[in-house]
Amino acid sequence: MLVVLLALVFAAVELLPGDAAGAASERGESAADLAARRHLLGLDRPVWERFADWMTALPTGDLGTSARGQKVTDLLADPLPNTLVLAVSAFVITVLLSLLLGCWAAARPGRPSDRIISHTSTAAFALPEFVVSAVLLLVLSQWTGWLPAVTVTGGDGKPADWTMLIMPVLALVIPQTGWNARVVRGALADQASTPHVEAAHFDGLPTRRVLLHHQLPGAIPAIATGIATSTGLLFGGAVVVETLFNYPGVGSVLAGAVAARDTPLIAGVVMCAGAVISLVLLAADLVRHATLGVRA
Repeated sequence: MLVVLLALVFAAVELLPGDAAGAASERGESAADLAARRHLLGLDRPVWERFADWMTALPTGDLGTSARGQKVTDLLADPLPNTLVLAVSAFVITVLLSLLLGCWAAARPGRPSDRIISHTSTAAFALPEFVVSAVLLLVLSQWTGWLPAVTVTGGDGKPADWTMLIMPVLALVIPQTGWNARVVRGALADQASTPHVEAAHFDGLPTRRVLLHHQLPGAIPAIATGIATSTGLLFGGAVVVETLFNYPGVGSVLAGAVAARDTPLIAGVVMCAGAVISLVLLAADLVRHATLGVRA
């Protein structure tokens, strides 16, 4: 999956108008100077050959050299951990809220609380991250002054205060919780019609016990898969959120790399994000396999 994804990145950048040499050119620069820069950057070589060289060096941890002559690993050394902190925080909170809301709604099927959670979740998921970010900025920063509008970076390259993480995390959590709460609710609803759950109700067991001990274990495979597949949306939203809140993550790095047509840097960011997403998907598969194995 990662190899195909990275091949598509190289091909997509190649199809964009212009190249890294042209993006870095200065006014009045001659065609000979531009051609020399293209040769220096290897842009006069076929794209498949450049991709093969980049992939060959990847197993050694070498993500290549950016168009400005800096190692990609050095350029990502500071912003990547910041993005991981943001994404992991949002992921953990999303999982907890989704389980809580989904279980709460499933325990009261058809009641007002179930309908409210269902409609609110749909509305939350329908909101793009930039809209949620704008509302949070307006309410929590401009109107109330409770939180800073932008992220100020300290000397270590990280946010100067932990409160600067609150709005970026919320901007990611709200849409993702909307989606995953519906996933949890749907998975639990599917389990509600299974024979062993119906038998538990007929035996007079409390609703909470039936939900936690009979419905939830059977719903875990579907819940794990649904949550894992949403990590791609979470990382995609992180790029937008980081830009809006001036958060020192890979979002600004990726935006600058696309503008500069810097293929190695773009591929390095995609590689790191893709590796994390693949690990989450693998973990979900392992959870699903283990759960189904125990049930079998």
